[in-house]
Amino acid sequence: MKGKRIISCLLVLVFLFVIMPGVRADNATASPQGNRFTLPQGVFYEIYVRSFTDANGDGDGDLAGITSKLDYLNDGRPDAGKDLEVDGLWLMPITKSPSYHKYDVVDYYQVDPQYGTLKDFRRLVGEAHKRGIKVIMDLVVNHTSNQHPWFVSASRDKNSPYRDYYIWADENTDIHEKGPWGQPVWHETYPGSGDYYYGLFWSGMPDLNYDNPRVREEIIKIGKFWLKQGADGFRLDAAKHIYPDEQEAKNHEWWSQFRREMQKVKSNVYLVGEVWDAKERVAPYYAELDSLFNFDLSGRILQSLQQGQDAGIAALAAETGRMYAEVNPRAIDAPFLTNHDQNRTMSVLNGDVNKAKTAAAILLTLPGNPFLYYGEEIGMLGEKPDEYIREPFRWYPGHGPGQTTWEEPRFNTGPNAVSVQSQMHDPHSLLHWYRQWIRLRHRYPALTYGDLKPLSTNDARVAAYQRVSDGERLTVLHNLSGQTVTVTVPADHHLRVVYAGPSNVQIRQNGADQARVTLPAYTSALLK
Repeated sequence: MKGKRIISCLLVLVFLFVIMPGVRADNATASPQGNRFTLPQGVFYEIYVRSFTDANGDGDGDLAGITSKLDYLNDGRPDAGKDLEVDGLWLMPITKSPSYHKYDVVDYYQVDPQYGTLKDFRRLVGEAHKRGIKVIMDLVVNHTSNQHPWFVSASRDKNSPYRDYYIWADENTDIHEKGPWGQPVWHETYPGSGDYYYGLFWSGMPDLNYDNPRVREEIIKIGKFWLKQGADGFRLDAAKHIYPDEQEAKNHEWWSQFRREMQKVKSNVYLVGEVWDAKERVAPYYAELDSLFNFDLSGRILQSLQQGQDAGIAALAAETGRMYAEVNPRAIDAPFLTNHDQNRTMSVLNGDVNKAKTAAAILLTLPGNPFLYYGEEIGMLGEKPDEYIREPFRWYPGHGPGQTTWEEPRFNTGPNAVSVQSQMHDPHSLLHWYRQWIRLRHRYPALTYGDLKPLSTNDARVAAYQRVSDGERLTVLHNLSGQTVTVTVPADHHLRVVYAGPSNVQIRQNGADQARVTLPAYTSALLK
């Protein structure tokens, strides 16, 4: 049973001294001179498929819809300047599921009919690859749906071959046990049955038993299947919950096994883990995974914008970077602002476009692979419950071809609703701002591959740091406040403005090794 297993000291030692050092030995080394498509470095865009674009007119977004809008995301023509120019897509769950969110799978080998077919998926991936876009997909393997045939069989027949695919209570189990956030974790198959199974998140999502080798074989088979369909990797849902916290070494052992098996199909498979925890708990997972979402850093960025003072953005980014590199020198951070489980960035910032622009500029000048949540680039609003942070993407203020209608919007509605159409040709729009900073990130390798060095300006209203790579040093400044601020920064040569906005900055050399930079309210500047 999950709640009663004991970690052996031997397993921990094997993990720390044998498995961890060798996991990444055969992973390809990233090089800024290579084709961006072949590398796991770039800007990724998270899509809730049902909300993005509707190709068949039924009101639900689908894979064909995403294919039809690839030119919005990246048209494969860097000089055209009409697209967002993202490097990768993260598709939230697309496999067959009874729920609207699809994190409870009933068939791992089929696209949910609401979204299309395997043929649609292969076409999307093929068209994305032509444009240099990677495609990763949510892989939900901590649990299945309680309607999955495995669980249906296991719950009806204690002698089922699938019984041990799940975790069942015995006479020593505390069926009143609570989970990490106070939730019940033991659920009765039906009232009065006396038969209880473990489901960390919800009764509709029974956890799989990874102590069963057959379960591991099934999940490995599933992962290989999707790589063969063209997927470039996976966003691994609930990666830290395969085993409970007290058996964390088993989590690492499993993900190490999973990675080795995936690399047999695709040597440069990209694995991004969801480990929603403190940085000290996140860091060890870099032994097996390429990237992990930096929840601490997300909170720090938004906190700084809310209060108008730097809460230590660069210091935290540098600290986490060092921690991750100690585990894996090729670790790639995954910073973001908010995602599908959190209130949207624009709502957190109370609809303030200036703050949203500054948040975007910070995100897109930090190390790692930045992840954008769909609609973030146009300033969509959204607050929980979850359906309302996953509202239909706004192509138009009202209705138009491809606009999804599966849900009546609560936050993004009316004639003045934000939309792509209203911002497409506006040089002052949030959409234009995102496009500009993504292009800057592509133009200057230090922003993607460089180290981060925090700078002290003695004014908490400004977040300051340098990005440094071979032959390139960029100074990055963000005024988080509504006042004009002048700060002093290191300058061993004459600094020039690479880009500044939404207002211009003034630079005045201050001796041989310093410069004074005046930043208007909510202005971000890239200096060289």
